[in-house]
Amino acid sequence: MKTNSINYSSPLGDGGIIVTGAAGFIGSCMVQYLNEQGLENLILVDDFGFEEKRINWESKKFIQIVERYNLFEWLKEKDPIIEAVIHLGARTDTTEFNYAIHEELNVQYSKDIWHYCVEKNIPLIYASSAATYGAGELGYNDDHELPFKLKPLNPYGISKNEFDKWALNQAGSVESEIRSAPPFWTGLKFFNIYGPNEYHKERMASVIWHSFNQIKKDGVVKLFKSHRPDFKDGEQLRDFVYVKDLVKVMFWMYQLMLNGQWTNDKNGIYNLGTGKARSFYDLAAATFRGLDKEPNIVFIDMPEDIRDKYQYFTEANMKKLRDAGYHEPFYSLEEGVDDYVRNYLKDLKIY
Repeated sequence: MKTNSINYSSPLGDGGIIVTGAAGFIGSCMVQYLNEQGLENLILVDDFGFEEKRINWESKKFIQIVERYNLFEWLKEKDPIIEAVIHLGARTDTTEFNYAIHEELNVQYSKDIWHYCVEKNIPLIYASSAATYGAGELGYNDDHELPFKLKPLNPYGISKNEFDKWALNQAGSVESEIRSAPPFWTGLKFFNIYGPNEYHKERMASVIWHSFNQIKKDGVVKLFKSHRPDFKDGEQLRDFVYVKDLVKVMFWMYQLMLNGQWTNDKNGIYNLGTGKARSFYDLAAATFRGLDKEPNIVFIDMPEDIRDKYQYFTEANMKKLRDAGYHEPFYSLEEGVDDYVRNYLKDLKIY
């Protein structure tokens, strides 16, 4: 259904769904999940010149692809009917320390998306990040006062937090005279996501992806030593969330927004993890088990350039999402890793 036409019907609405970052890891999984729900009225937005990402999107069903830099010009020219925007595109490299790059792609571009949704009265779901929480010294609660106190550890986290603060101000969720927001909107603080379609991410891919490749090559997984006395080697804790849960939550929000069941008081920022921190050792061990092998794990020094910016513990407070009505269970670490390894990594399949 890859056409330039915008004449189509949708089970939930009469317009198209814009998905930014559609060639990337999470975006392509979102597109696949929407396809599985019978939705093909999709406008995919990304930098499509990266050949290593082509496998993520070329077999998906959609009506249009639009280059990221050309999106707003295309929207102005075509003026299509849009029923929702799922904004997942971003510069996600935490080792990129040129803030100007993050400012352009993560802050300004997101503001432009927001303004478009306000102008056209379109619901918006956008990706934030648990990187906004910094070292976690203020906890991991997704209330609307905390972003203004947070101190992220890298330019990526700073850029995501800057947009969260701007969005809250625009929406009037904090003390502000400004009231300019989409009719329904959510910003989702993604915790440590893993799953298929991340093959192109290289250094920034999940520990599972790296572990799988290390096992194939050497039969051993190397994890970072702890450089803090309160954490043993391999016992650094993160809230690991399977990408299949992530897209399921976003689709649930989209359905409620389109059906008029998402009330204004639910607009805002939400954590999106599992609510259960697990160790990197557990993660690596689960990868071995997905390959029917016994764990063989060694510890190496953490690179000095990231030691002082490394999160030793993250765990999403998930009460807000549950209170909003999402009650589906999440994959356990073992279940998610097993599905990822057996059904995708072993044969280099995409979702």
